[in-house]
Amino acid sequence: MSSARLPILLLVTLFLALAGRAQAADTAFGKWAAVVIAGDWRGSGGGATEAFDNARHDVSAELVRLGFSPAKILQYSVRPERYAKDRPAKSDIKAIFEGLTKLTSGGPEGCLVYLTSHGAPQGVVVDQSILPPDILAAMLDRTCGTRPTIAVISACFSGVFVPDLSAPNRMVLTAARPDRTSFGCGESNRYPFFDECFLQSAPSAKNFASLAGQVRVCVAEREIKEGIRPPSEPQLFIGPQLRPVLPFYAFPARAPSP
Repeated sequence: MSSARLPILLLVTLFLALAGRAQAADTAFGKWAAVVIAGDWRGSGGGATEAFDNARHDVSAELVRLGFSPAKILQYSVRPERYAKDRPAKSDIKAIFEGLTKLTSGGPEGCLVYLTSHGAPQGVVVDQSILPPDILAAMLDRTCGTRPTIAVISACFSGVFVPDLSAPNRMVLTAARPDRTSFGCGESNRYPFFDECFLQSAPSAKNFASLAGQVRVCVAEREIKEGIRPPSEPQLFIGPQLRPVLPFYAFPARAPSP
């Protein structure tokens, strides 16, 4: 290769990189901050499971497809040393708050928090701790503030988060009622049922409101198919300020299959 062509190739490479960044920033979610958290590594039977970390990894990838910037997504895992390629941080309530604080200090246009783990009537498991609804609400108040905010909690009893997280600027989607368990977090599951439905439904959804509806239908159908009772009944809240603008945060159209 001649030395004369090298600067041209470097300029082309730089142009393509900058164009890719501009395209990401121009999407509906290109300037949003997001954290995706796997809060546990144990299955429902007490043994090890990859279900929560599989969901963390693949939900993060799906958010990128939906237009979120990879640079503005932070991932957290209880066992981060196992996932060198993803480079997640350690799942810890203080660390998550600090990460969200750093992300939102740059003035993002919106926030998304996705947490997949075991749950209890008191809150959701984050490593050796329980993250209660009022603490997560305070974290969002201090970081995301009045920005459009979407909180997705995939855990048993996760409906307990709805009252505390509900705000005019927020959408809250949970995997279960406050008095019900969710399913699919066993040692052999690839994902919890709710997370699997989120990933299956996202490609055909138009926005987060329609995605929430599709996820709820998907979970109900899966539980009927598996003969599971009582149903988990995922919960949904959309605040009055956010509801009319959610359609404008549209997902990119998926390319048709050849």
